[in-house]
Amino acid sequence: MSDDSSEEDFGFDWVPYSQRKEWADVVPLKQDDGDNPVVMIAYSDRFRDVHDYFRAILTSGEKSERALNLTKDALKLNAANYTVWQYRRDILKYLQYDLNVELNYVEDVIRQNPKNYQVWHHRRVIVEWLGDASNELALTETILNMDAKNYHAWQHRQWAIKTFDLYENELTFVDRLISEDIRNNSAWNQRFFVLKHLGLTPETIEREIMYTRNRIQIVKNNESSWNYLRGILKHNNGKLNEYPEVIEFCEELFNNQVKSPYLLAFLIDLYIEKYSEDEEKSSADADKVLDLCHIMATQYDIIRKKYWEYIAGKFKKEFKIDA
Repeated sequence: MSDDSSEEDFGFDWVPYSQRKEWADVVPLKQDDGDNPVVMIAYSDRFRDVHDYFRAILTSGEKSERALNLTKDALKLNAANYTVWQYRRDILKYLQYDLNVELNYVEDVIRQNPKNYQVWHHRRVIVEWLGDASNELALTETILNMDAKNYHAWQHRQWAIKTFDLYENELTFVDRLISEDIRNNSAWNQRFFVLKHLGLTPETIEREIMYTRNRIQIVKNNESSWNYLRGILKHNNGKLNEYPEVIEFCEELFNNQVKSPYLLAFLIDLYIEKYSEDEEKSSADADKVLDLCHIMATQYDIIRKKYWEYIAGKFKKEFKIDA
């Protein structure tokens, strides 16, 4: 088994640490896999060389400029090595290193390893030490332009926004992403994150209902927008049926032969909620719930047939409906 680390970042003139005069005072510490290792990993000679010297300086506790450069070589070989990142931070603090230089370095590493948790964590620590997140929105935007659903970039962006109060222009940014890809669930999630912080006032909810309706009209079978609409309404007071315009909108879509499973699921929950609050318990509303569950189970969400049969059965049992 060979390691999957990339060595292409090393130039042809790279010299092993074992051949460097300035490292002659260090005795490399080989990896101890025990007498009978279950699986011998076929590390490259370069990987062994770098990490043997890293283990040596880690053991001795050396914190120097050359040790800092050694961590950089180790991270070229494996950017996910937490121990190397942690020791690099220890060295940075000890040397009182220019953290803005470190930000530039870790940005380069992030561009090459955009889905590496340890790299993003290191970035966060350095930003915290500096107390300055002025570069974080631009960096995460760059990474999201490469992959608009990069979880690590979104997580870092939310952390920076929340920690340093950078909400001001975020809705504009998110709206652009949704316009570019209306199915970008990460962007819809970010919109909810921002509005939840700013406050979901009655005026905001009315605006977001209209915003989401307009997006649903563009792509009706889009789970992201339906989930967002559900989240906005539920966050308000836990109800889906409070706004007549929402009920009218959904029923109009259904009557116009839109049979998106997300629409139908929304209607089922809406009608169950409405029926439970109705003192007269309209049989017409009960029929709507059961008919929609049947349609979902037999036509539009067959893979979850058992689930919709369960929902219908639970509804009938809870309200003592014979059907």
